[in-house]
Amino acid sequence: MYKFEEICELIQLVGSTGVASVEIEHAGSRVRVEGAPARLVVGQVQAPTLAPATAGSEVAAPAPAAGAEAGQAGPQEEDLHFVSSPIVGTFYRAPNPDADPYVRVGDFVEQGKTLCIVEAMKLMNEIEADASGTIVKVLPENAQPVEYGEHLFAIRRG
Repeated sequence: MYKFEEICELIQLVGSTGVASVEIEHAGSRVRVEGAPARLVVGQVQAPTLAPATAGSEVAAPAPAAGAEAGQAGPQEEDLHFVSSPIVGTFYRAPNPDADPYVRVGDFVEQGKTLCIVEAMKLMNEIEADASGTIVKVLPENAQPVEYGEHLFAIRRG
């Protein structure tokens, strides 16, 4: 059994270090302290540009983005800003299964607004908008695994 002072010290430690959670088990007693979720601000990830081909050499065309088919990107997609995952993890649209999603298609969001959560190694990382605008597309499905750099949201600035 843990003493009250030990539990208070653990709470202060979690709060001051920014750790998401700590769980300690000793002699059959278990204590878990949850801190505030980590907050991440993500930027737009851009594909590398290719150098122009020199005489007699070939340059491979970049592969289309995941889920996009050749010829599908039109002028409407050129003015979109994509929020990408900064980590590998599991994409969640809401803070818990019973809650409404943070954002829906058609919502106007300000820079800094929480858009979703990406869970990585039991840590819930809030992903924030890095641009203001209207959500035009939510790309992954809820509870779907996502990769580093994978587009999560398309935002039309304005």
